[in-house]
Amino acid sequence: MPAVIQQETGPLDTGTRDNRLSEAAEQVAALAARHAAEADATRRLDPAVIDAVRRAGFARHFVAAVFGGTEGGFDELTRAVVRVGAACPATAWCASLSAFSARFASHLPAEGHRAIWGESPDVVVATALMPAGRATAADGGWRLNGRWSYVSGIDFADWALVCAAVAGAPEGPPQLRFFALPRGSYSVVESWDSIGMRATGSHTVVVEDLPVPAHLSFDRADMLTGRNATSGVSAHNVPFQAVGGLTFIAPVVGAAVGALAATADALRGRRRTQAAELAVVRASGRIDAARHLVADNAAVLDGRLFTPEHMARNERNATFAAEAVTEAVGLLVRSAGTGGLGEGHALQRYWRDITSAASHVALQYDTAARKNYSAVLLGPEA
Repeated sequence: MPAVIQQETGPLDTGTRDNRLSEAAEQVAALAARHAAEADATRRLDPAVIDAVRRAGFARHFVAAVFGGTEGGFDELTRAVVRVGAACPATAWCASLSAFSARFASHLPAEGHRAIWGESPDVVVATALMPAGRATAADGGWRLNGRWSYVSGIDFADWALVCAAVAGAPEGPPQLRFFALPRGSYSVVESWDSIGMRATGSHTVVVEDLPVPAHLSFDRADMLTGRNATSGVSAHNVPFQAVGGLTFIAPVVGAAVGALAATADALRGRRRTQAAELAVVRASGRIDAARHLVADNAAVLDGRLFTPEHMARNERNATFAAEAVTEAVGLLVRSAGTGGLGEGHALQRYWRDITSAASHVALQYDTAARKNYSAVLLGPEA
């Protein structure tokens, strides 16, 4: 097996393979919709839904073809996630993260690729992007300790990918590394109690004095810059700034599409007021605008337009889309009236899911978009 995985096709020649995901997403959406209320109540995705997400190809979407993966593009994945999000936002969130987590793990050394995908491309990886814990060099590898919160999909993941600071590094900013951990090598504390996205299982991963071999670790800087020494696959060589927000905003936009449909169902056949009609129309405009911006982000990634301007604009697009759909669902809730907030009504679930998901740090202006895109518009600070 070559040390560097080569992509079988160019970055824009993924349509035929990607269409399989688009078609499968329809089936996942139909199944997830039937289980959405139950998932919200039990705070867990139904096993049948988890299995459908795997079989649909979300986890394998960015996996190299040499391991049976799709080597897919960003546009088709985004459209598939939005479609599933319209049925069940929590399912779409986990589906999106299973795809993007495999992309992160592609930065592992070649032996790490074989460890994760050697037996199946449908292995689910759950990622903790925020650094926590400490790693110490030991015996040619690492020894790891720490706790990582908000690890979505960890309930059914086969691997966890966590980020930690390296102990004993020279003075200056700490060196940060990612570590891939097989299921059973860590424990999970069920800590996720958000009012929305309840079924994402975004619990806490705990590691105590765990030896991690060198081939299951990589430098966080490689992921941020998009440098990949072990894979030439297009999607494995993308700067995090360009792609980061897309991971989280696509399920939220899908949820907004579902919220609009739920509102229409609630209002259809009833006597309507001008205020309700106006609210629905205003909300629909915000949702469509968000969909276009998210599609534009995917086009930038598939077109490999990694200029500072395009990458900063992608950050702005993701944060603005989150703001737009949050405003939209607020309008929809007001248009539907008291009935829309009943526990048995789907609209209140979408409202809670969007409110929770849009609070993610990656979808906040101050995380990066404000500074980076203002520099594009106004130039560097004096």
